[in-house]
Amino acid sequence: MEKLRIDKWLWAARFYKTRTLASEEIDKGRVHINGVAVKPAREVKAGDTVMVRIGPISRSVVVQGVSDKRGGAPQAALLFTETPESIQARLAAAEQRRLAPEPALGHTQGRPTKRERRITDRVLDGQDRSWEG
Repeated sequence: MEKLRIDKWLWAARFYKTRTLASEEIDKGRVHINGVAVKPAREVKAGDTVMVRIGPISRSVVVQGVSDKRGGAPQAALLFTETPESIQARLAAAEQRRLAPEPALGHTQGRPTKRERRITDRVLDGQDRSWEG
């Protein structure tokens, strides 16, 4: 087997859980082969460069082999190699996400937390007199 549909290859290489999901992402323009947006029936062969965008992460891989059977992760890893530029960009994005502050930590408005509500209820009910001295 020298050529395979891109949706089948993405499924076998474990980029997407189902072929349907792979086809939908291809139709949305999130998969490119050799820099060109493709359709799910486009065939991929060894040596092609595939750019896949999954969420905020873009990965550029070189096809090493084709398989229409979905195997385990070790077998899927043999089907492609990620380009050094893609690895570097992915690691930089992961570091950026790690350094970015958690949005919930800056939460100062809106509904009180359960703990804040209990403290407020105790104060309003007159049960908490620790502030009276």
